[in-house]
Amino acid sequence: MRQAAKPFTFSGCVELRQTLDVHALDERELLHRLGEAPAESIFFHTFGYFLRHRAFTTAYGNDFARWAALEIGDRALAERLAVVDPFAFPTLEGLREHLVTIVQDHLRGREAEGRVEFDRGFHFQRSHIVEVPLGLAATTLVEFRAGLSNVDESAIYLHTIETRARERRAEGFAEWLRDALDLPALAERFERVDPYLTTLERVRARLLGFIDETLEEGRG
Repeated sequence: MRQAAKPFTFSGCVELRQTLDVHALDERELLHRLGEAPAESIFFHTFGYFLRHRAFTTAYGNDFARWAALEIGDRALAERLAVVDPFAFPTLEGLREHLVTIVQDHLRGREAEGRVEFDRGFHFQRSHIVEVPLGLAATTLVEFRAGLSNVDESAIYLHTIETRARERRAEGFAEWLRDALDLPALAERFERVDPYLTTLERVRARLLGFIDETLEEGRG
């Protein structure tokens, strides 16, 4: 069995949120604020959504779609926003521009659906991710599988989404599998997993399935 000279160290994460002085009480304000909000806030409400949502909110895909559906009651806009896969955009600015275009096109030639009370408005936030060592390490694929099956789901977010979407100190799962265990095919399968419209637990299950197939084939 292959053994890595450099062990993989699992970390979870805690999200420290900050509410910004940027708010939208109707869809037209949302359009303007999308263009003005800091890039970190766009990240929080799209990529960061995967850290916070559970199975019953999966269908919305991001905070913007969820707000349009639940607070504004505009299902048409919610559906258009929900199909935006943030992993399809190489930059946050590209993602921002796409979101702006969706809302702009939706509002063209029509009135906004109506304003909501301040407490039901869209309140832009950003967050600071604090890495938390979990005391788990792996030097073989079997040990890595054991760690992956037991870690807090925030570790799935940190080592897949965060490391792919923006540079962090934490090592990505795929990076370690490729560099430390020389398993490029398995690393590529890990990289292809798209968390869009699914949950972190389902992502975990898929990754474990990939590992099991590799072990069964005797390539671990």
